[in-house]
Amino acid sequence: MSEDRPDPRPLEPAEPKAPEAPALPEPRPRGTRWLLRLVLATFVLLAGLLGYTLYLFGPTGASAQVRIPKGSGASAVGEILERAGLIRSAGVFALYLRFSGRDKDLKPGFYRLEGRGLRAVALALTDKSRPLTVTVTFPEGWRAVDMAERLAENHLDGPAFLELVQNPPAGLRPPEAQGPTLEGFLFPATYTFGLDATPEEIVRAMTRRMAQEFTPERLERLRALGLSVHDWVTLASVVQAEAANAQEKPVIAGVFLNRLDAGMPLQADPTVAYGLGKRLPELDRGAGDFAKDTPYNSYTRRSLPPTAIGNPGSDALEAVLNPKRTDERGQRYFYFLHAQGRLFLNTTFEGHLRDTARYR
Repeated sequence: MSEDRPDPRPLEPAEPKAPEAPALPEPRPRGTRWLLRLVLATFVLLAGLLGYTLYLFGPTGASAQVRIPKGSGASAVGEILERAGLIRSAGVFALYLRFSGRDKDLKPGFYRLEGRGLRAVALALTDKSRPLTVTVTFPEGWRAVDMAERLAENHLDGPAFLELVQNPPAGLRPPEAQGPTLEGFLFPATYTFGLDATPEEIVRAMTRRMAQEFTPERLERLRALGLSVHDWVTLASVVQAEAANAQEKPVIAGVFLNRLDAGMPLQADPTVAYGLGKRLPELDRGAGDFAKDTPYNSYTRRSLPPTAIGNPGSDALEAVLNPKRTDERGQRYFYFLHAQGRLFLNTTFEGHLRDTARYR
């Protein structure tokens, strides 16, 4: 019986197993790679477009005063704003206005705007802002030339305004204005004009305001005096120029109406000054100013001047319609004198000479 003995031969070491190579991913189909690239490119493009759009809509930091002409559409307004640096793209501005429906709300005029972004500028032009305006006051009695100077001082076209007044086209001439100019029919008041107001618009606004003075009741009283509207306005302008205050206007109007009825010359110094193109303090009797015959010289002529010598206010117009023509004894006033801050009235030339010698 044999015994199990260990094998005296040394055991050979087992050969180590080589590590298994990692499995390679299966290659993706070619179409998938192109799809990923397309998605990435589209994303980059959209991001770029979004950034550029935000840039176009963004603030510019500029500020400017711009004029939007009448009849300007979205494209024209966009070009004006882009040139002023208030927006970056006139085309984008126009598209925004049209798609938002705000192109119909554009208002012409002057605007002072800040470049706070395309949308903000669009809102300012169509919603929040109003065109810039100027308020101009014309005192009673001012001549058209004075009004033209004030308009020019307020950045409006004074010279063109004066040209229209002195040579009015048929479309601007009120039917009551029978003289060669519109002097007298420009009602003195406070007006608010847009900075883009044309001379025609200014003249029309002032003559329309004067027409409001020609009420049916006043026209009825005017007929009783036997005066035309043109004569009324002309005489009121002389009263306006002669009176120192509202209380004097009815009695001065009475003196002039009495003189006209009697065939006497008005002998009003302001008419002489107007005819010579001078101011009242510039008149020089020694230089013969009062003897120089012009259509406006009421010393050399017995009728009313051909036009008003200024633009009368409502008080002067009313004074002609409601004059004080007589003293307490019913005698008609024919003379008046300003002296020592007072108005002296007389029914006779002798009394007028006496007051002149005493108080002047």
